[in-house]
Amino acid sequence: MFSSVAHLARANPFQAPHLQLLLQPEADASPAGPPGAPRGLRPRSLAAAAVEEQYSCEYGSGRFFVLCGLGGIISCGTTHTAVVPLDLVKCRMQVDPQKYKGIFNGFSITLREDGVRGLARGWAPTFIGYSMQGLCKFGFYEAFKVLYSNILGEENSYLWRTSLYLAASASAEFFADIALAPMEAAKVRIQTQPGYANTLREAAPKMFKEEGLFAFYKGVAPLWMRQIPYTMMKFACFERTVEALYKYVVPKPRSECSKGEQLVVTFVAGYIAGVFCAIVSHPADSVVSVLNKEKGSSASQVLQRLGFRGVWKGLFARIIMIGTLTALQWFIYDSVKVYFRLPRPPPPEMPESLKKKLGLK
Repeated sequence: MFSSVAHLARANPFQAPHLQLLLQPEADASPAGPPGAPRGLRPRSLAAAAVEEQYSCEYGSGRFFVLCGLGGIISCGTTHTAVVPLDLVKCRMQVDPQKYKGIFNGFSITLREDGVRGLARGWAPTFIGYSMQGLCKFGFYEAFKVLYSNILGEENSYLWRTSLYLAASASAEFFADIALAPMEAAKVRIQTQPGYANTLREAAPKMFKEEGLFAFYKGVAPLWMRQIPYTMMKFACFERTVEALYKYVVPKPRSECSKGEQLVVTFVAGYIAGVFCAIVSHPADSVVSVLNKEKGSSASQVLQRLGFRGVWKGLFARIIMIGTLTALQWFIYDSVKVYFRLPRPPPPEMPESLKKKLGLK
């Protein structure tokens, strides 16, 4: 019994890094990976074909960050727009649980009252808002990851890589939510207030006339509450899941996998991360939906009124939506990197200097 508990404790990715290092198997020396890779995240050894691959830019260059931002626009803008019907029903379940009692009941009522076209309400602010969010989320994440890794140094970046992923993703999402907030506010008004406005062109001027700029940014604090934990889980869980899949599940090293096989691993890791993301961020998502619908309410007032059970309304729909969404986003993002021949370093390996210090070589 105690041995199994000890095994689970050792497998915990958030454990003290020194204990984790003592469990690492010995490994052969490996090359540094793609040019410009952050010092603390040196990847595993690459096959000869991968080493000889010609990248379109250097890791950490301006072009690299711009193309990563473009990948974020494509992955987030398209996927969030594709699930607008599910998002609409989920929002209505949160703001009016007495009327919309479940996901299937919500679809039935929406179709009966608004028709098929009603399921597409809010697609324009969704596409614009989440494209801007994707640009900042993925582009800034790569930038902050390189920045923090260079500050920590090679050995500390490896030791504290989970914390590095968490810090880089939180920093990126802070700016991403500022870009998202105006369109998110307009989307919620369109989706949850029948008769208020049918399009973004109708909603935006009306909101500005009623409440000024405050109408577009009053939900930014709850957005941070929802999106920062979500993004921290999305990136850290994804990075560590990819590492675990290649270590324990995939029967051959990443360097021997084809690009298609690597993208399958990306999709699986993205879905696992997405399920945890949905659970972590759902209470704040409920608050944001109600807050953007009502005038003059604060986040604390909405939270108090909803109560513990109320903030979990619509969780099943959100798990389906966010799990699929996150998996597709990572798949599309990684595919964009493949298309533009961007450096894609494999999971990190312990630096040689650290192996010598710990007597592991």
